[in-house]
Amino acid sequence: MAQQPEQLVQGANTPLGSSGIARIELAWTSSPSPLDTSCFLLGPGGRVASDDDFIFYNQPGRAGERVALVTSEERGARFEANLADLQAGTIEKFVFAAALEGTGTFAQVEGFTLTVEYAGRTIACSLAGAGQEAALVLAEIYAYKDTVKLRPIGRGFDGGLGPLAQSFGVDVEGGTSGEEVAEPKSSASPVPPEPPVIPEIPVAPVGRIDLLKKKVAVTLEKKRISRQKGKVAVVFDASGSMNKLYKNGTVQRAFERILAIAASLDDDGMLDVWMFALEFVRAQPASAGDYEGYVNRVYPFKGAGGRNNEPAVMEDVIRKFTVEEPDSAVPVYVVFFSDGGVSETKKISRLLTESSLHPIFWQFVGLGESNYGVLRKLDDLPGRLVDNAGFFALDDIDTVSDEDLYDRLFEEFPDWLNEARSKNILRDGSGT
Repeated sequence: MAQQPEQLVQGANTPLGSSGIARIELAWTSSPSPLDTSCFLLGPGGRVASDDDFIFYNQPGRAGERVALVTSEERGARFEANLADLQAGTIEKFVFAAALEGTGTFAQVEGFTLTVEYAGRTIACSLAGAGQEAALVLAEIYAYKDTVKLRPIGRGFDGGLGPLAQSFGVDVEGGTSGEEVAEPKSSASPVPPEPPVIPEIPVAPVGRIDLLKKKVAVTLEKKRISRQKGKVAVVFDASGSMNKLYKNGTVQRAFERILAIAASLDDDGMLDVWMFALEFVRAQPASAGDYEGYVNRVYPFKGAGGRNNEPAVMEDVIRKFTVEEPDSAVPVYVVFFSDGGVSETKKISRLLTESSLHPIFWQFVGLGESNYGVLRKLDDLPGRLVDNAGFFALDDIDTVSDEDLYDRLFEEFPDWLNEARSKNILRDGSGT
């Protein structure tokens, strides 16, 4: 009797190994136009080092060398990926994608499956993000410490294979209509004549938060909540085990990515900030005008280090938005970062249950692989008027692209908005 494949949900990950060949099988039963499958071999910054790192029908690669497209048929394709290359070279991840050549969207593609075979295992990947886009980033195989991991992504992308390739740094010659991708430029291409020298016109520099806001806007549009307004808050674990992430700038970078959400959703662009360990601090709200060095101005605070105490800081967040600044017409979106050690199950469950009566949504994000206790069981937490919380964990937040992070942060928020309105918890009529 054949062994049932392992099921890997979108956003989760599983270790594969550090060497050997993984086989990635894509299959579908029907599509509104032909599907192009591809793989991008990405280095630091999420970009290809050269056009040779773009594997597709015109450049399939060779079996046994990095990644190869070994079969490409009307209803399926198979790649082979050499995992040793992720440990030995400058390539950090293999990203697999598919794009429609002509008309239609992925919502019209039927029976699409992605399975990975490696070392006697068969892993079926869930891809719940297929929607109204013409391309889909399917999954990634990436280096993590001394192993290699697999993560299903399922992120939609507007445009065909050409724009998708360009987004990863591939130099696509002559542009594309979405139906055809020219071969990557070779070094033998004729050298064009030098253009005339045009005096430079000074341009005001674009700040990091402004760049991140554009990526937030793409996700909000995709989730159909681009007009939604609300208050945004972030809570950072500051227990002893987080010290390294504060010192190496990881927390500051995460703070900037959340600040861009506040700059997009909040009318005044302000981000409410808490940090907590056994004690907590409610910091000065942040804005795009004072974000540089913000974390170092707050951390370390009195009480930082030691163990974590989630209930105390959660009570203060709830107090601010239900007692000090109550507004049933404005949703509150709270991003709560923790690296684990969550043990106050009863107290956290009680606070989530009580806050489900208010327009507050909690998005918990795990940093690393640790004990997240009740956070891993939020979907089954009984007694709440609405499902007011989501959770996902990341191995290393710095390796996750902005686009992927924002898509995951807003995975459950739109459904909560609709449910909160239907239960009269959120009494607005402003955002759709």
